[in-house]
Amino acid sequence: MSVLDLARAEIRALVPYSSARMEATGGALLLNANESAWAPFGDAGMDCHRYPDPQPAALVERLATLYAVRPAQVLVGRGSDEAIDLLVRAFCRAGEDAILVQPPTFGMYAVCARVQNARVIEVPLAADFALDADALLAAVTPAVKLVFVCAPNNPTGAGISLEAVERLAQRLAGRALLVVDEAYVEFADGGSAASLLDRYEHLAVLRTLSKAWALAGARLGCLLAQPEVVALLRRILPPYPLPRPCVAAALEALSPAGQVAARERIGVVRVERARMAAALGAMAGVRAVLPSQANFLAVRFEDAGAAYRRLFEAGIVVRDVRRYPGLADALRITVGTPRENDRVLAVLGGGL
Repeated sequence: MSVLDLARAEIRALVPYSSARMEATGGALLLNANESAWAPFGDAGMDCHRYPDPQPAALVERLATLYAVRPAQVLVGRGSDEAIDLLVRAFCRAGEDAILVQPPTFGMYAVCARVQNARVIEVPLAADFALDADALLAAVTPAVKLVFVCAPNNPTGAGISLEAVERLAQRLAGRALLVVDEAYVEFADGGSAASLLDRYEHLAVLRTLSKAWALAGARLGCLLAQPEVVALLRRILPPYPLPRPCVAAALEALSPAGQVAARERIGVVRVERARMAAALGAMAGVRAVLPSQANFLAVRFEDAGAAYRRLFEAGIVVRDVRRYPGLADALRITVGTPRENDRVLAVLGGGL
């Protein structure tokens, strides 16, 4: 069975839109796309009057090298959110198919499914917020086409071992596409599920440049999957998804010097995460700090509302996650610079 057999038949048969940039490349005089002949004021050589390459080869190749996959296994989009939406639209028939998630987890999986009118099957994480593989597998029905696993998980920060991911991949063969969201994996101790791609055609991995690579404002992320899955999603990808300035920013961030700088900052975050966890855990009014493999900490408070207000009044905005299952007493605090973290600790240490 091919992984494409899980996808919607009408998407497999779809003749995609053919853009001017896709139909012809090269040439010195471009008159095929109804673009302006003049660059905009202040363009600074960016050529923003020209439509961008739908999948810029230089960026695709750099990401493939970074993630140790083949270029044909990379689909670049506007953050990993776009890849989630594309997957749901390609694999889930409205009113018939479903996705499976383990809450509390990233909310966009369910949002994209509901926009598509696909059902969302929820199997709660274990009491310690660990992946409950047995419960997840037991809940998979023929209607489930996508199983989303967030590793490390958001908003709890819990990591997932490669062994657990591979066990899921083995058990889901021929049943569903396993999608591992690795938005925070650069901050974790383990490796990437991308190392398993060549063994499991029904595995896909989401990566983003928004977190460790500091490009949240550029909105760039990618899907890593078998070339057949990448080609399928390109059928429904907008013609020009990647703005030229965003691509230029990504290439700079992923340059050799950019990678050195990013890895230095990742190291700082990991050290600060441990320091923050220890300091918060020792504070009066803090019930617990959940173990985290991400660039944030989920913190349980005696009075999370009061802690939130205290921080907000001091000009510090954290994420209120009390609406998530099992986190009714928690706030999510991003690990900032050492100075920023000192400020958080000083405000909360003043009394809760």
